[in-house]
Amino acid sequence: MKHLIKGLLLLLFVTTACETDNAPTLEDEIKAIETSLSKSIQVKDAPKEFFNIEERMEHYNVPGMTMTVVRNGKIYWAKAYGIADTRDSSKVNTNTMFQAGSISKPLAALGALKLMEENKVDLDTDVNTYLTDWKVEENEFTQEKKITLRRLLTHTAGMTVHGFPGYKPTDSFPSITDVLDGKGNTPRVFVDTKPDSIWRYSGGGYTAMEKVLEDVTGEPLEVYMQPLLMKMNMDRSTFAQPLPEENQENISLAYNVNGEIIEGLWSNYPEQAAAGLWTTPTDLAKYYIEIFDILNGKEDGILSKETVEKMLTKHKNEWGLGPALGGEGEGFFFGHGGKNEGFSNDMTGFPKTGDAIIVMTSADLGMGLVREIFRAASEYYNWGIAEARVVELAAPNSVNLDAIIGTYVYEEDMPEIGKYYVYLQKEGDQLIVNDPNTGEIEKMSPQDAENFIDLNDGDNIKFNSENDSVKFLWNGRYKFHKVDTTEVKE
Repeated sequence: MKHLIKGLLLLLFVTTACETDNAPTLEDEIKAIETSLSKSIQVKDAPKEFFNIEERMEHYNVPGMTMTVVRNGKIYWAKAYGIADTRDSSKVNTNTMFQAGSISKPLAALGALKLMEENKVDLDTDVNTYLTDWKVEENEFTQEKKITLRRLLTHTAGMTVHGFPGYKPTDSFPSITDVLDGKGNTPRVFVDTKPDSIWRYSGGGYTAMEKVLEDVTGEPLEVYMQPLLMKMNMDRSTFAQPLPEENQENISLAYNVNGEIIEGLWSNYPEQAAAGLWTTPTDLAKYYIEIFDILNGKEDGILSKETVEKMLTKHKNEWGLGPALGGEGEGFFFGHGGKNEGFSNDMTGFPKTGDAIIVMTSADLGMGLVREIFRAASEYYNWGIAEARVVELAAPNSVNLDAIIGTYVYEEDMPEIGKYYVYLQKEGDQLIVNDPNTGEIEKMSPQDAENFIDLNDGDNIKFNSENDSVKFLWNGRYKFHKVDTTEVKE
C-alpha cells in the first residue's frame, strides 16, 4: 500500500509539473492576442479571418500605438508598437504620450466630483451660481430646469456643440470663454433642448463644466487637475494646452487617414476638459486601479467609495458622472473613447474584477484597430465585450448601383467648409464613397437595394427616394441628397 501511495503521489507530481510546464506564459498570452485580430463586421456563413497587429496597423495606416492590460487590479502587461515620429523613425514606447481626445472627459470629471466632496459645489445646483464672467444663457428651455453639474457630466443638459476640431500651432489660441461664446472655430455653446429631456453627447457641456471648475478653484484646469493626476501616480499625464516644451520629449505625432503627419505635427485643444489630456495607456491603467482600489476599501483615494459609486451609477443612456457604463454584475464596465485629429483611443474596465484594457493610437483611422484589439483581448480573457456584428449581404450583382452613384451634398452647411460634398462611385459590386473633405474612401457592400455597409468599420448608408430625389442617411444620422454636378461647379 505504501508503494502504491508513493506511486500515486509521484504520478500526481509529474502530472502537475507537466501541466505547469505546458501552461501559457505571459509572452504566449500576448502573442495569442496579437495574432487573433478579426474584423468588427463578419459576413454570415463566411470563414472568419485572423490577422496580427502589424498587419492591421498597416491596413489602418497606424504608424504607432501602445496598449496596457490590467488584471485583478494590477498592471498585467504593457507593450508599444511602431513609430512615434516618422521623420526620424523614433519608436513608440510605453511612456510615449498620446492625445487622449474625449478620454479627457471622465478624468476631468474627477475634478468636479472632488469639489463636490469638499462642499465647494453641489451637483444639482444651477451652475450659474458658480460661474463668474460667463453664464449659461437663460432661455425658454431653462425656465423649469436649470443646468447643473450632474446634467453636464451625464450629457443631459441639452447643451450644444458635439466636439471640437482643434487648432494648429500657428492659429490664435482662444480662451475658454471665447470658445463658449463661439469666438473660436466652433459655434457658441448654449441650451437648445429642455434639460433632462434627452441624452445628447456634448463637448460644449464639458467645456461649461471646465469653466465652473476654473471659476470655483481660481486656477486653470491644468493647474487644478495636476495634483489629482499625481495622486493616482499618473506622472506621464497633463491637461496643459498647448503642450509645454518640457513635456514634448517623448510624445507621438498625429497622423491622418493616409498615415501622414498632420499639419503642425498635432493640434491644440483649449477645450481641455473635453479633449485636452495628453497621457499614456499605463497612466490610464492607474486611473482604473485607483477606482478599483477605492471600491475595495482604499481610504485615502482620490475620491471616497460613496462618490465613486455615484460616479458609476447609470443615468440616461447608461452614462455615469463622467464615464460611459455598460454590462451587469461581474461584467459591469466603465470607459470612454477618444478621437482628436490624428489620434484614436479607447479604454474599458471592469470594477468588480479589476480588469481593464487601454489602447492608444496615433492615427485618424486607428479606431478600427482599437476595436479589433479589444475583441481579441475580450475573447482571450472572456470579458464579453466588442463582439463582432454578423451581417448578411445581397447576392452578387443583384443590386443596381447605376441609379444611386453620383454627387451628394450634406443637407446642412458645415462651419468653415460650407457645402459638404461626397461622391458615390461603383467598383464591381461595391459602392465607393469618396469624401474629399477628409480624404477618406470607403467601400460599401450591399445588404439589399437600399442598405450598404463598410465591412471594415460598420459605417452604413440607407437610401430612399422622394419625388424623384435620391437621398441617403449616413450612419443613421447625417442626411445627404443627390445633386447635379453643375451645382458643385457653381
